[in-house]
Amino acid sequence: MATNPAREEYAPNALHAPSELPSDAVSVLSAALNALLADTFVLYVKTKNFHWHVSGPHFRDYHVLFDEQAAELVTSTDGIAERVRKIGGGTIRSVDHIVKLQRLGNNDETFVAPGDMLRELMNDNKALIAAMREAHRLCDDHTDVATASLLENWIDAAEKRVWFLFEAGRTAH
Repeated sequence: MATNPAREEYAPNALHAPSELPSDAVSVLSAALNALLADTFVLYVKTKNFHWHVSGPHFRDYHVLFDEQAAELVTSTDGIAERVRKIGGGTIRSVDHIVKLQRLGNNDETFVAPGDMLRELMNDNKALIAAMREAHRLCDDHTDVATASLLENWIDAAEKRVWFLFEAGRTAH
């Protein structure tokens, strides 16, 4: 019996979108992007944690800053995951999967001083930038210019977060 090619394309297990990238590139780039996605979720949760638990004389400024940065992070997760799917890969499916892929640490402390919050978020964003630069290098190796272009925008946004966290943590003279 002949099969219907259009029907096969939409079979329940055929989740991989067609891509011009070779399968090895899809595999390498999907792995890098999924790790970035996991780290972005971890950084989002940590930023919201600090948003909810910040205290002290700069409460309002830090509370608003953390909320703005968390919103930016959660918005970027969709772009990362959709890029994985566009190139033909599969992406994370659960919190357990995030935990397996995350490289950034959690912070479950009952109290974190505001200055420590700023430093920790700044360092986590720097680590995320380093991972994005490595993913960009992989994109260059596999001539994936579209993902490289997205990464450039995500790097720029993360650098802005670092800048704001750095400036917010300066001591006034």
